[in-house]
Amino acid sequence: MADDLETLKQGTLAALEAAQDRAAWDAVRVGTLGKSGALTGLLKQLGRLDPEERKLRGQALNRLRDELGAAIEARGQALEAEALAARLASEKIDVTMPAPETLLGGIHPISRTVEEMTAIFGAMGFSVAEGPNIESQWHNFSALNTPDHHPARTEHDTFYLPAVGEAAEPRVLRTQTSGVQIRTMLGSKPPIRIIAPGRTYRADHDATHSPMFHQCEGLVIDRNITLGHLKGCLIEFLRVYFDKPNLPVRFRASYFPFTEPSMEVDIGWSKATGEIGGGSDWLEVLGAGMVHPRVLANCGLDPAEWQGFAFGMGIERLAMLKNGIPDLRSFYESDLRWLRHYGFSAFAPANLTEGV
Repeated sequence: MADDLETLKQGTLAALEAAQDRAAWDAVRVGTLGKSGALTGLLKQLGRLDPEERKLRGQALNRLRDELGAAIEARGQALEAEALAARLASEKIDVTMPAPETLLGGIHPISRTVEEMTAIFGAMGFSVAEGPNIESQWHNFSALNTPDHHPARTEHDTFYLPAVGEAAEPRVLRTQTSGVQIRTMLGSKPPIRIIAPGRTYRADHDATHSPMFHQCEGLVIDRNITLGHLKGCLIEFLRVYFDKPNLPVRFRASYFPFTEPSMEVDIGWSKATGEIGGGSDWLEVLGAGMVHPRVLANCGLDPAEWQGFAFGMGIERLAMLKNGIPDLRSFYESDLRWLRHYGFSAFAPANLTEGV
């Protein structure tokens, strides 16, 4: 190798060894292989040489370029590894030590709302039931008396998953936790008294809707259940949850394929101030009704012997109303500042002695 190439090689290797950070390393890389780098300049001079000399000189420059390129790449990787090791060492946390007060977390409003609902309904004798997030169309729709042409079954509103096997139909991400009610009626003998909180999924996304959200549905099956039982249960729940003993509650006729009669449930509030229980306005908070005889029959229960009621409510919606949270999307942004403001102490959970 010519003396000038050996000098360039040794100088570059020495500069790489001396580089202690990415900035110094990058200066060596650009100074050697960049458009105006030393090695690049030598390559540009090849055209001035005689053919034989150009061939030998070019081979030597190409070998040097490969050698220095490999050395530069290796040094860059070493510096990255050293920087990562230094960062890991400086950011290491002893998880056995108590967290500083400023880093303490809290119970998420959704989790807290589920705890409160469980406490209130638990005091009424309800138990919590769970089911899969991925449901068959029969559990999610057909068993609930939802016809094939119902808008809820369109791909515009529902997330469908590929069928497993040639004869199988596509499954769905559950649009409601009603499938838990169906599974409970199929797997348990009455009397039944459950709530089913959990995630649900619908193809919708804006300030008041999310493609993934939480619902809590309830089901009571027994002999001689009447609309009066439904009204008493929901009025008591809403008044305890909002801590308003005299909260006005209104029931309006509505339609759901799985209940008959069906109704929307409103609470009194002030549209001007947002105060729950104040003013002369009404705000819809949940849906309910007497379980449709076809749903009972689909689950193997004789409608002449067994009656029941069901209800469903959005957990985020109730949490927003009670805690003054203006935007649904904030629940899922993992912002610790938001959680510290709206979260709840882990040392003061809801329990079954509260409320009712």
